[in-house]
Amino acid sequence: MALTDRIPYQALIDRPKLHLPGGARLAVWFILNVEEWRIEGAMPRTVLSPPMGQPLLPDVPNWSWHEYGMRAGFWRQFEALTRRNIPVTLAINGNVCTSYPRVAAAGRDAGFEFMGHGFLQGPMHKVENQRDAIRRTVDAITAFAGQPPRSWESPGLTETEETLDLLREHGIEYVADWVIDDLPQEVATPFGPITTIPYTVETNDIVVYALQQHASDQFLKTGKDQFDRLYQEGEQNARIMAISMHPYITGVPHRIRYLEELLDYVIGHEVVALMTASEIGDWYTGEMARLRRDAA
Repeated sequence: MALTDRIPYQALIDRPKLHLPGGARLAVWFILNVEEWRIEGAMPRTVLSPPMGQPLLPDVPNWSWHEYGMRAGFWRQFEALTRRNIPVTLAINGNVCTSYPRVAAAGRDAGFEFMGHGFLQGPMHKVENQRDAIRRTVDAITAFAGQPPRSWESPGLTETEETLDLLREHGIEYVADWVIDDLPQEVATPFGPITTIPYTVETNDIVVYALQQHASDQFLKTGKDQFDRLYQEGEQNARIMAISMHPYITGVPHRIRYLEELLDYVIGHEVVALMTASEIGDWYTGEMARLRRDAA
């Protein structure tokens, strides 16, 4: 079976009426991605092109670009999120628990949901043994946070034909890789269903700044426009919005104010549910169970 055949097409306008907690129109989840980039290898993403077009290792400037986020940018984002009492999904490379324990401990102690994000930052296609990498990620998070991760975001949203099955085999219930809808969807695996959680490739600071190279205020404008439309549509049926951020992108001094303004805009609206990945997944599976009971 082709991978896409496992996720049958569903028109959003045909989805059943779903009810968010507290009568909310829209659920918003905030993803803070903390990653480990290894200086001895090629950088997952670059901000400076190499001299004369020839890649050099170690890639000091591009590694430092990311490292600044883990040393400085994370703490600006952490303060912005915790001061507003916003529930956060921490998409974390498993080895960050060892390599950046100060960052991981801050998230744990603040009650962030730990979401598996690979063991080290790099595409799943390049991992020699996915089962082992997923197991190590789950084990590292479990040992550090005191409970296993229930949700997962693959680095770069990358998967192979076996990734979903391996994730579910290791206890992952919810996955953010499939950016296909504004509502979750169940996918069958040999180990039970795994549920997609609506994620984003556009209200995502990587895309807005590192790829599309917009001005510093564009993340705020894009986020507000996205929120406004989904908030409007949520009057008819539930909608999910994701806001994804990275410490080395929106944690820098010239962009942090626009992230803060977007957070204030979202929380300034009524009938909005602020949730984590697993809370959205639990809500959706509960709603689908309700619909099946009602139809019986």
